[in-house]
Amino acid sequence: MLITLGNSPSAAETAAWHAVVVAAHDLDLPASVPEPSITETVGKLRVPSTGGRSVHMATTAPDGSYTGVASLMLFTEPANRHRAFLNALVVRPDARRHGVGAALWAAVRDELSSAGRGSVATVLEVGGAGEAFVDSLGFTNVLPLGWYVQRVRRALEEIPPPLLPAGLRFADWTGAVPDAYAASFALAHEAMNDAPAGELAEGADRWDAERVRAAARVIEERGGVIHTSVVLDAAHGDAVVAYTEVVLRDPADTRALQYDTVVVPDSRGHGLGRAVKRHLLDGLCELRPGVREITTTVADENTGMLAVNESLGYRRERAAGVFQLKL
Repeated sequence: MLITLGNSPSAAETAAWHAVVVAAHDLDLPASVPEPSITETVGKLRVPSTGGRSVHMATTAPDGSYTGVASLMLFTEPANRHRAFLNALVVRPDARRHGVGAALWAAVRDELSSAGRGSVATVLEVGGAGEAFVDSLGFTNVLPLGWYVQRVRRALEEIPPPLLPAGLRFADWTGAVPDAYAASFALAHEAMNDAPAGELAEGADRWDAERVRAAARVIEERGGVIHTSVVLDAAHGDAVVAYTEVVLRDPADTRALQYDTVVVPDSRGHGLGRAVKRHLLDGLCELRPGVREITTTVADENTGMLAVNESLGYRRERAAGVFQLKL
């Protein structure tokens, strides 16, 4: 039987969902990749992302356990209302090859059709069961990328603290952006719009102070933590000219997730991306000493960020891609 979860799933529903994603994780991903915590699962199911409407579905077994789960986000921003993102379509290993994935996909496809979506994308490991499944549906890998991992202690020991040119300084915060930097931080976010996107059919995001605050609140409401480091330019009223963000989806995580790293166009070519990423490590080590690694995805065509990350000790862990289907 296929069910749609409400906005506030019960503890039993959440536990059943978590059992599926953990079982699939243990089979499909390398042992070096930590399992998702129950905190992460609860947060994703109960707190929607900014800029989208979430739909969570599951197939159930006679004993009440879930055999598969699917999570779809329908973008609500004007530039991307033609799109959706499939956050998960996961089948429990012992239930595979019994039509569970097909049933979930049929339900997802119905949601896409009723919402009038023209494309849907998802991120998957290359060479895994997920890629084989979406290949059969007509998805294509429109943005090859890789997962990379940095060892925090090694980077701190081997890479000296950065020095900034005169007139520039670092600032740091945890959670939502302070009011003094909110407007220029939002403008800096828009510089992500020129990041490599392959053939992904996405519109340009528009950011303002409220949206960057809302994005941070979602992470915190889901039980996580976001740490941000920025470079400020005194000559332009302490405008944010570079920033980087690291997220722990659960404060107990030992592997953090690198979010955006951005340098605004007029300030590129001066090593600020590398500098702000190295600077963040000092604060992260002090605030979250249990974090041993940082992981991130980088598009294969993003040679600039690949070079920056390599100089900071990131090493490729596994291949992945953004897979897209035009409906």
